[in-house]
Amino acid sequence: MDTIKGLADYQLDVLKEIGNIGAGHAATALSTLLDKPVDMLVPKVVVLPFEEIPEIVGGAEEVVLAIFLRVVGEAPGNMFFILNLESARNMLSKLIGMDLSDNGDYSEMELSALNEIGNILAGSYLSSLADFTRLTMYPTVPALAIDMAGAILSYGLLQFGEMGDQALLIDTKFLEGSEEVQGHFFLIPDPESFGKLFAALGVESL
Repeated sequence: MDTIKGLADYQLDVLKEIGNIGAGHAATALSTLLDKPVDMLVPKVVVLPFEEIPEIVGGAEEVVLAIFLRVVGEAPGNMFFILNLESARNMLSKLIGMDLSDNGDYSEMELSALNEIGNILAGSYLSSLADFTRLTMYPTVPALAIDMAGAILSYGLLQFGEMGDQALLIDTKFLEGSEEVQGHFFLIPDPESFGKLFAALGVESL
């Protein structure tokens, strides 16, 4: 199984640049979709063990909203865009401008809007990564779930089979005026894919 040696600063800079380019493409697409300016920032990009993902989003028992999909092509894997429930509601009310019900439930239209944002993000980040690595990769149709973080990742394992033991985290901040919403975007390459991706980026793997 491929594992990554300690990444040099310049190698993390390459990953962050990929994230920033993807965020720029996603911001343009979202601005067009919402008909108002939307900026996006990528404050942090790290490679972390798969089992640490739940802690990043608040713990395995934290109820979150996740948009997930399969990456197919030369470097297959899985993608998750995870928001805590407060961030998801803020995204709908402040970024998209929807009027939300007080009971905490999501309407079909609200879930569809969140799914579309996840789809735009996934396509933008994946396109940016494919451009840098010159590998063919494209996303499947996304699915959305609201559940405990640990349960969502376990479902992903059942749905997609064995996942790699490392993940690429791209922290994502949406900005619209003074409003800010943060989400966590994870790319989890299949075990045989991590080496391909990082070799294409000039990063040594074991």
